[in-house]
Amino acid sequence: MARKAVEAASAKQAIDIVLLDTKGVCSFADYFVICSGESERQIKTIYEEIGHILKAVGILPHHHEGTIDSGWLLIDFGDVIVHIFTPFEREYYQLDGLWRQASTVVRIQ
Repeated sequence: MARKAVEAASAKQAIDIVLLDTKGVCSFADYFVICSGESERQIKTIYEEIGHILKAVGILPHHHEGTIDSGWLLIDFGDVIVHIFTPFEREYYQLDGLWRQASTVVRIQ
């Protein structure tokens, strides 16, 4: 599921995609996918593609948060949580640093 989300984000030209294995440091998710889009339109496209690809294999989100114009969207698939940011919001929230104890599985820059 996490790898499919990474592939979907990559297909829509997301930047700085990171897949973190959070099993040892997080009680509510096994993986985080963190990526950025350079515009509201790109963030929306990444969000829609991830949802479309996972829905095609029978995986629906449990919850989502944020808005496109806020610069941050979260899609909660249970074991996998996807964060899509603008570069500014990503720098502000520093999730990569906050979860630095998690193992990096994939990084696509």
